[in-house]
Amino acid sequence: MHDDLSRRKSQHLDLALRDEVEPAETDPLFRCVRLVHRALPELRLADVDLSAELSGARLRAPLMVVGMTGGTDRAGQINRDLARIAEEEGIAFGVGSMRVLLDQPELLPTFDVRPARPARLFANLGAQQLVQRGRDAAHRLIELIGADGIAIHLNPAQELVQDGGDRDFTGCLDAIARLAEELGDRLIVKETGCGIGPDVVRELIARKVRVIDVSGSGGTSWTRVEQLRASTAEAGALGELLSDWGLPTAACIGAAVRVLAPKKGPRVRLIASGGVRSGVDVARSLALGADVAGFALPMVRAHQRGGIEAARAELRGAIAALRAACLLVGARDVQALRASRPVLLEPLPSWIAQLEPPP
Repeated sequence: MHDDLSRRKSQHLDLALRDEVEPAETDPLFRCVRLVHRALPELRLADVDLSAELSGARLRAPLMVVGMTGGTDRAGQINRDLARIAEEEGIAFGVGSMRVLLDQPELLPTFDVRPARPARLFANLGAQQLVQRGRDAAHRLIELIGADGIAIHLNPAQELVQDGGDRDFTGCLDAIARLAEELGDRLIVKETGCGIGPDVVRELIARKVRVIDVSGSGGTSWTRVEQLRASTAEAGALGELLSDWGLPTAACIGAAVRVLAPKKGPRVRLIASGGVRSGVDVARSLALGADVAGFALPMVRAHQRGGIEAARAELRGAIAALRAACLLVGARDVQALRASRPVLLEPLPSWIAQLEPPP
């Protein structure tokens, strides 16, 4: 089992660098979000304030490098380098699934990014493992890497395609609720590329989850990744059928905002990930109502292409493009960008309306 987990981690990283893990059939629908140009912005670029809040910390930009890898020496170098860049730019960072670490503590260096200290650092564990191992496992993972909190990821579609993957998805909501009581906004509940729809948003809010990463379809397809590494014809066939499964990221954001709009009580923050590929995509996510945008694949690919300098340039380019987009819509800060009213092109409005009809 231990060797299988380590080998899977290595295969996942290799496959994520291939173009086919972003199926042409999937689309995050960011292209349907048109920011409204302001020809007289009356702003200086240097005065645009990109700061945002996440889990009790102030980020210098509303960005997070979301969890993707760990468990191998190569993955450990990626994590350390990307965390260092996240620290430099004042943004949040998450490591990939740490399930393997519960059984192989010797792999800690592949997840521990210290001495880097990003603005917010998150451990990572699957919802099924939270049920099986309990809250103590989540707290242990946080402590092992000195994290500020943990992301509990939801990936039933990937598990169904994965050889030997989980088949029992019961008990996750109750386990998440118990952890949310203890961690508050230091807990992120996230999908892994298939999206979180409005009904699940309601279920999570009812259990006091305060940070939700919708992680919709349109970016890395982990069902496609599992299809590419499938060892049986049955798993490969199912992976092919499900490689474009899920809800587009932009539709998830729009529908979630409708759920949250009339809500009273503690603020629930939305992270938009899944197909975010540029600073303009970040701006579109925020204009739809997200608080923070997350991406991983562009950073990992840049790092594998040109090391830490290429990854640093990728992130700085995204931040520069986001700042430019804010100026061009006349938004002095992230709050003003979130309050702007973009033009939504079809099929995005239909997606949102059918997922969550207006009140």
